[in-house]
Amino acid sequence: MTANVLLRIEQATEKDVPLVLEFIRELAEYERVLDRVIATEDILRATLFGARPYAEALVAHIGEEAAAFAIYFFSYSSFTGLPNLYLEDIFVRPAYRGSGLGRKLFAFLARRASEHGCGRMEWSVLNWNEAAIGFYKRLGAEPVRNWTVFHLAKAEMEKLAKES
Repeated sequence: MTANVLLRIEQATEKDVPLVLEFIRELAEYERVLDRVIATEDILRATLFGARPYAEALVAHIGEEAAAFAIYFFSYSSFTGLPNLYLEDIFVRPAYRGSGLGRKLFAFLARRASEHGCGRMEWSVLNWNEAAIGFYKRLGAEPVRNWTVFHLAKAEMEKLAKES
């Protein structure tokens, strides 16, 4: 990224839904799980911009080109009594990696977290993604030790919900 190229990082708006879905698919392809993407434009419109938004999205442009995106939401830590910014997804298109754009996105998110009085930022990374792990460590982030992330998929969640 050269100094004379305009970088814009902006909150996504409803008009960005097709682009956000495109980024989600590119990320899923990179992570080798494209078959798991069930999100549609209608789902994203409802969950990001509906009556009760569950997350927020950023889109980064270099010049006129969409170069990266991030999806995040605010969670809560009962131990600190403070909110946290949870980074659900971040993806920089391959042509823009190594340009400093990822660091600028993280700085933008850190400002958002600070504005909301957050005690920390959190995210997950695939164990095989050494490039991302190295990048996160260079930011000063540390892996969380002694914790394993679990998730309950929709089918199992619905089965559990039916128990009395």
